[in-house]
Amino acid sequence: MKTAPEDWSQKSRVLAQQLSRAALGDRQAFKQLYDATSAHLFGVVLRIQRDRAIAEDLLQEVYVSAWKAAGSFDAQQSQPLTWLTHIARNKAIDSLRRAQSQPRLESVHADDDDDDRPDLDQRLADDSPGPAELLQRAADARELAHCMQGLSAQQRQSVALAFFDGLSHAEVAEQLREPLGTVKSWVRRALMTLKSCLERAAQRDAVAGT
Repeated sequence: MKTAPEDWSQKSRVLAQQLSRAALGDRQAFKQLYDATSAHLFGVVLRIQRDRAIAEDLLQEVYVSAWKAAGSFDAQQSQPLTWLTHIARNKAIDSLRRAQSQPRLESVHADDDDDDRPDLDQRLADDSPGPAELLQRAADARELAHCMQGLSAQQRQSVALAFFDGLSHAEVAEQLREPLGTVKSWVRRALMTLKSCLERAAQRDAVAGT
């Protein structure tokens, strides 16, 4: 769901102003943009490209691309952090493709109640494989796509923003203009549904391989 600039948070408005000034060659504004967003974008890259040294190099590539493309940022199409996150995610995925690998949808965050960022590898109450492990076992992307279709539209959008775009629960709530508790519920139920679906797929694969 897109939001008009007048509905953005103060942070998003400041980032948009910094991008606009960077597009005009303002290096100080770009440095401020870097300082405000680099930790978040590094987390996005590191979720996908697990080699920290490579992730650090990729982060610099993200900002080189952002500097060059700042003039193409369209506030009517996306918020600035979402725009930057797409660049970061694409850089990280491209690096894995060059290495003939696949992105790992794995959170780098610990299970901390004070951190509202979703933790994909949080296990449920039993000892069975958690969502992250099951996602990693789903080598066939079509199976994951099939399981995603079992989610509601809101759940799919929440999961996509949280794990593919690397947004926190609070940022997802801001993007969707929904209460934080609602978004957390959507993500939690979506992961449970995906877990069950991928477990069934893994069982089918095991039977087929015997």
